[in-house]
Amino acid sequence: MTSSFAKIHKEILPELLKHVGSQNILAAPKIDKVIVHVSVGRLVVGQGEKTLEPYEKDLLRICGQKPARRPAKKSISAFKVRQGMPVGLMVTLRGKRAQDFFSRLILVALPRLRDFRGIDQKAVDQNGNLTIGIREQTAFPEAANEPTGTVFGLEVTVVTKAKNREHALGLFKLLRVPFKAQDQV
Repeated sequence: MTSSFAKIHKEILPELLKHVGSQNILAAPKIDKVIVHVSVGRLVVGQGEKTLEPYEKDLLRICGQKPARRPAKKSISAFKVRQGMPVGLMVTLRGKRAQDFFSRLILVALPRLRDFRGIDQKAVDQNGNLTIGIREQTAFPEAANEPTGTVFGLEVTVVTKAKNREHALGLFKLLRVPFKAQDQV
């Protein structure tokens, strides 16, 4: 899938430069990194760190990289969370792994979501980063093939090197990200 992503990127580069209004190839917006985050705070409170293993296994299968445990920054007594307790898992993908994951996300995982009608354009922030929430990890075939018995949601943030939101939207549209049509909003 990496070769198809590279091929698409080479094909869209002239259009992207025209959209940005520059002739310099280095000025074209591109994907910098992809961050996958899972919040498991409520699920592990009082149950120990052994409950994180199924989440780590699924994230490892989906991303191809071992997730890092994210500790709580401060204690919150109402949620029974103590400082330093693991409340999330995170994977930062760069380079080829980020391209592979992005391709699988767009071509495989998003079409497998139930009632998927497209991504709202409001998901792209002012800095040009796209954030997508996925309710079940089973949208990815890697996690669905070998179920661990736990179903969890994850958040994917695609960080770009775009200068603003409009340049990032142009990049994502040329990379065939399925956005909702404006009349559906």
